Amino acid sequence: MCKYQHFQVLKCLFKPQQHCVCASGRRGLILGLYLSTLSALYLVPLGLYSPCIKEDGTLGPAPALIGHRGAPMLAPENTLMAFEKAVEAGSGGLETDVTISLDGVPFLMHDQTLRRTTNVQQVFPNRTDSPAAMFTWTELEELNAGAWFLSVSTTYDRLQAEKQTVCSLQAFLHLAARRDKQVIFDLYRPPRGHPYRDTWIQRTLEVIQNESSIHSSQVLWLPSELRALVQDLDPELQQVSGSRLPLEELQNGPAPSSTNLYVVSQPWLFSLAWCCGVQSVTSNAPQLLSGMSSPLFLMVTAEYAQVHALKYTQVHALKYTRSSTRTQGPRSSTSYQVHVLKETKVVNQVFSS
Repeated sequence: MCKYQHFQVLKCLFKPQQHCVCASGRRGLILGLYLSTLSALYLVPLGLYSPCIKEDGTLGPAPALIGHRGAPMLAPENTLMAFEKAVEAGSGGLETDVTISLDGVPFLMHDQTLRRTTNVQQVFPNRTDSPAAMFTWTELEELNAGAWFLSVSTTYDRLQAEKQTVCSLQAFLHLAARRDKQVIFDLYRPPRGHPYRDTWIQRTLEVIQNESSIHSSQVLWLPSELRALVQDLDPELQQVSGSRLPLEELQNGPAPSSTNLYVVSQPWLFSLAWCCGVQSVTSNAPQLLSGMSSPLFLMVTAEYAQVHALKYTQVHALKYTRSSTRTQGPRSSTSYQVHVLKETKVVNQVFSS
């Protein structure tokens, strides 16, 4: 019986029918709200979209891996050692950055200065902040490009790393040709006053065509400047463009012939790219991604619905058994534990299959 004050009891005695109708109405409203909320919570996950919830047999091949500046977690970036490590880790392509030296030698350097990745401060202390393109190739050959890496990494190949030097585009292309890998690179225009300020693209093409053993079809040409000229000078280059687009535009816009995402270095993000059908990713960690045999959270649509239904049933069984425990006494406690274990075992079997 409800615990009311004395005047509420009298009210109930004198008007029992009216009070019972009000109480029933409130209980019905609360129950309706509860069931509506519970149903919504149950149905919402069934309408969620995830590219890794797919029909059986519709998953495409894993994205090809392109080593971002080589394998920068294993070796000093943009050095021959880094690119060799990337190849060993399973990279199908190599990405880098190209700058033109003061005397016209294309070389690999991401930053505008040499401060971060060389010992320029010790060798040329008065030119620490000078643009990298304002050094001659002879001067660049004097620099060490690997010792800095030892202070930020625990690589096992310390002796090899500390001997790395600034890498030329020619040496990089020779390595890619020998390993039969595709290459892609950003090409930086030299600063004002540089002898190759207006011919930096032609000079780079000369190295590709006449000073290296790589075939032009292995080169994914990314620079956007003078693209028509590049196409005329070397039509076998693979013309590609780079831009930052929202995911919605990639999904709903006109599909490109091939899509590369950068920089993808985490297994979960690689899994998402794989499920979305991306053809390749540029990564700092090819050694982590190349060993993945499938996406981390791939699930068949029917399997997802089944697991969700089992989880829903498990929660309700848990609630029901707990209420039974309170009304029936200690004996129902054993049946509650066994029931939940059985449900958990079924769910685990679905996930592991």
